[in-house]
Amino acid sequence: MKKFEEKSFRSNSIFKGKVISLKVDDVILPNGKEAKREIINHPGAVAIIAITKEGKLVLVEQYRKALERSIIEIPAGKLEPGEKPEITARRELEEETGYGAHQLTYLQTFATSPGFADEIVHLFVAQDLYKIEEKADLDEDEFVELMEVTVEEAEQLVQEQKIYDAKTAFAVLWMKSCLTKK
Repeated sequence: MKKFEEKSFRSNSIFKGKVISLKVDDVILPNGKEAKREIINHPGAVAIIAITKEGKLVLVEQYRKALERSIIEIPAGKLEPGEKPEITARRELEEETGYGAHQLTYLQTFATSPGFADEIVHLFVAQDLYKIEEKADLDEDEFVELMEVTVEEAEQLVQEQKIYDAKTAFAVLWMKSCLTKK
């Protein structure tokens, strides 16, 4: 048994959508009592810390309906069924930024909201970037604006809450840490 494990004894599917599904599980807690857990299932995603030859971070600004505002983020996207994260990372980098990467390095995987969702994000660092001659098309419901910023400019965007999501804030901290070590 895993430490603090909660065993599901009933699961009720509530919704199945294009990106997520929602279920409610009845669980037995470690103390033997019962509780309900609302769980969002997600296929997983990738995110890319893309760094230009000039040492700038490549970002995209896009509207996020759940927040009712635009935010600035590192390129990212959902895994397709059976797709390896590296393939997704290369595709999303090309689609969202028009860049390819000669060097794509896996950094780490993390959970985005483990209190209620199983989504994990595979984080990559893309370096030795090059412009794609024939840029891949964005998804038909996706609208982004590309920007390239220094670490200091990215930190300012965090302070202004224009960078507002955890994966991008992590990317800024990672870059600051790596660039100051050189």
